[in-house]
Amino acid sequence: MDKFVILGGKKLQGRVKISGAKNVSLPIMAACLLTREEVCLKDVPPLSDVHNMMKVLERLGTRVYFDNNNLKIKADVIRGEGPPVDLVSKMRASFLTAGALLGRRGRVKISLPGGCSIGRRPIDLHLKGFRALGATTEEACGYICIRAKALRGDRIYLDFPSVGATENLMMAASRALGTTVIENAAEEPEIVDLANFLNAMGAKISGAGTKVIRIEGVEELGSAVHTVIPDRIEAGTFMVAAAITRSRIILDNVILDHLKAVAAKLKEAGAELVEQNDGSILVSGENCSRPLDIKTLPYPGFPTDMQAQLMALLTLARGRSVVTENIFENRFMHVAELNRMGADIRVEGSSAFLTGVKKLQGFPVRSTDLRAGAALVLAGLAARGCTEVLEVKHIDRGYYHIDEKLRQLGADIQRVKMEEEEDTAAGEAVEHSETLNLIENTAAPR
Repeated sequence: MDKFVILGGKKLQGRVKISGAKNVSLPIMAACLLTREEVCLKDVPPLSDVHNMMKVLERLGTRVYFDNNNLKIKADVIRGEGPPVDLVSKMRASFLTAGALLGRRGRVKISLPGGCSIGRRPIDLHLKGFRALGATTEEACGYICIRAKALRGDRIYLDFPSVGATENLMMAASRALGTTVIENAAEEPEIVDLANFLNAMGAKISGAGTKVIRIEGVEELGSAVHTVIPDRIEAGTFMVAAAITRSRIILDNVILDHLKAVAAKLKEAGAELVEQNDGSILVSGENCSRPLDIKTLPYPGFPTDMQAQLMALLTLARGRSVVTENIFENRFMHVAELNRMGADIRVEGSSAFLTGVKKLQGFPVRSTDLRAGAALVLAGLAARGCTEVLEVKHIDRGYYHIDEKLRQLGADIQRVKMEEEEDTAAGEAVEHSETLNLIENTAAPR
């Protein structure tokens, strides 16, 4: 029942370290099921989604614990037919255990995945790929049973470059007999990082980051130590924070090459991005006010995960902007909330038409999904008066201590806990909540 209370209009300054990428930590954690040996993962952000994936692995019999900020996983024993339905329904990424369990044991029973309600994200491409590798799939009573006497490499063409399907098939194919070729594969940096991790365990994967990935199956995978890449979406969100508040901040632990499309649009809007000698990025949004036309596309195009944040920025642009969502059909749920704050946005089909306003006004708004919540926080930073962002549990899924990081930069943002009986639409804050710290709360194995 937490919410953020933001007093807008504050300039940001200073530097902030970007956390490791959630969107690669989760598939890499799932991939640890492919080996009996212990794996050490570094820079995994202790987010609620990561905590839920830890629970998924533990319920499968895996030993999982944090040790000096390193996540250690050992799946020497696997129990049950698949991950528990209560956890799979909470988090879509838990479906990535299917490819790993299929590669390791040749069978898995798993329920349909959950996650943010941002549109249809069917798993047909995953199942099509598994069948190409020789598995049978059967759906009954909300479960999918996937079985294979022996996975065999084959050529797989994805009708859409799905990140999840590419990851699941890479994991399954790494233990298949022979060679697998995935065509029209996703090209995201997270795909490259997963391939690097699998190769560190002994897999033979080439072509990750291109449209054609080649996997030569191996009999066993071993231990590995791997540091996950920085979170490009968190980095992009803080870039927009500098832009929307017309501020100058420095970002540490960023790979700018992963943010080419976002950086290009921010520069087009008037921001300056300068790579420093130490690898950090100086972001200046002091002159960021020009309107934009944006179309979300698979990587290397503009990421759908940055659409809402850029829309928050464009509500204050001097002119008219158009944002077209080509990935998820329900990813405009933040529009109504931004309009409550004084934005002028009209949606027609898959496009949103924005006319910039001079000021946003603080207002109680509700986070409907992860990136929508981030956009509302950004809008609150720039708005006049007080903004309350409700349902911050969505934001906690993808941003580690975002409120603390923004306070370090000078923002006036507080996390407060609401009473159960309080009117969640506009209730007053009653006490500060404890900050999320899964590392301290996770016990080492006995």
